[in-house]
Amino acid sequence: MRTALVAVPVVFWALLFAYPMAAIVSRALAPGGSVDLGPVLAVLRAPSTAAVFWFSLWQALASTALTLALGLPAAYVFARHDFHGRGLLEAVLTAAFVMPTVVVALAFRTVLGPLGLGTGIYAILAAHCFFNYVVVVRTVGAVWANLDPRTAEAARTLGATRLQAFRTVTLPLLAPAIASAAVIVFLFTFTSFGVVFLLGGPSHATVEVEIWRRWTEDLDAAAAVGLALCQMAAIAAVVAVSLRLGRRRTARGVSMGAREPSARRGRSVAVWANVAVCVLLVCVPLAALAVRAFTAGGRPSLSNWAGLGANPQRSVLAVAPVESVVNSIVLAVAATAVAVAVGGCAAVVVSRRRRGGSGRAARALDVALLLPLAASAVTVALGFLVAFSRPPFVLHTSPVLIPLAHALVAIPFVVRLTAPKLEAIDSRLHDAASTLGASPGRVWREIDLPIVWRALLVAAGFAFCISLGEFGATLFLARPDMPTVPVAIARLLSRPGSASVGQAAALAVVLAAVTAAVVLVLERIRPNRVGEL
Repeated sequence: MRTALVAVPVVFWALLFAYPMAAIVSRALAPGGSVDLGPVLAVLRAPSTAAVFWFSLWQALASTALTLALGLPAAYVFARHDFHGRGLLEAVLTAAFVMPTVVVALAFRTVLGPLGLGTGIYAILAAHCFFNYVVVVRTVGAVWANLDPRTAEAARTLGATRLQAFRTVTLPLLAPAIASAAVIVFLFTFTSFGVVFLLGGPSHATVEVEIWRRWTEDLDAAAAVGLALCQMAAIAAVVAVSLRLGRRRTARGVSMGAREPSARRGRSVAVWANVAVCVLLVCVPLAALAVRAFTAGGRPSLSNWAGLGANPQRSVLAVAPVESVVNSIVLAVAATAVAVAVGGCAAVVVSRRRRGGSGRAARALDVALLLPLAASAVTVALGFLVAFSRPPFVLHTSPVLIPLAHALVAIPFVVRLTAPKLEAIDSRLHDAASTLGASPGRVWREIDLPIVWRALLVAAGFAFCISLGEFGATLFLARPDMPTVPVAIARLLSRPGSASVGQAAALAVVLAAVTAAVVLVLERIRPNRVGEL
């Protein structure tokens, strides 16, 4: 049984990640069967490549800085204050984190359009903050909530001002969490696809968007593969530097501390100022999108919804838009089943090996399963097209690749949500059950499953939301006659006319409503802890 538990995630990862990534490397470095660096060097020397990488870099740095500026005050508020509506606000932030990129992009196009900022760098930065705000709040807030407040109070007693105490005592203790959040935000924004694809316009493109353009519009496979290889190298360098810096940091002075009540007026102002930022950043764009879905020609109307069931001649969609909802749900269910099955096996392996003392093996499996997130969904999809368009696996036109790609991205979340619960189970319970003659399967059913079932449900819900809204890989892999909702929205937006935009808004509202409903259910199931994502 243990062999099977190890084999399932290892084989899945090797076949659906290692093999496609090796195919990209082989295609880039040895296109004719022998090593030839010419195509990669040509891509690197092209002026357009430098421009794309420069835009990817500086917009990611700007997005990270802006997200930290907005998120750190909110992290303090959530860590140190209790206030009315706190639980609902946390649920809203969690929903924002898993909200489909096409929904967010269309929401910001809608709310910023009247200001002349519906597309461009300002819309991109705002959308990136929308997604990553909760990363900073929860990553930093989890540490801030557990800092011993007596440390800063001691500095104040010795004559330090509040700002000096924060700068010399609190900030160094928070530095590892801030750095971790910054790296996550940077990687998410550096590899941004859906937001830049829909909001950037022709003059703004990240490496991800350029890969898609080279592959689909220019039909330049060599350039697309070369760009993917360069991006993988850049991401590997960022991860290596962050890990090296992380090993040098230690978090001392951290202990469990209670949240401070917001008694003073100044503190109340801080609380409600951050609530206002959250509402403006998250709620207002989604509300504007909902209004757009129910209006036509500036008046309330249901015509956008009626149009979802029709597929007029010369439409950019091969099917009626409403059929994309069915496609998305079917594919999301399949992806969720695969992610929970494979991720569940991996979580068991990781938790048991850690308890058994084999930390290196557990860390290796953990890191391996996280690599698809670092590589990005677009690179994974490109690897699928390169690897599975030739024997022995000719699957590049098969819809089965879509849920497999979604599952590959969702598995790390399944492992992260379930492994800690499994690790917390007292090993003496397993020993006692085995001594009494219980089989491994019975031990799982009667000991592990009753403890971990909530975590599994939460993991399944997150996997479902991730698959439902995934856009980058799906745009590569989806067939014209089987679009998902994100792909259908993007195709509708590519067609001129306010009617198409209205139908796209209606589809986006459906997608956002399903995602929000799932997240709200998950928030009721899981323990309400600041540090969980």
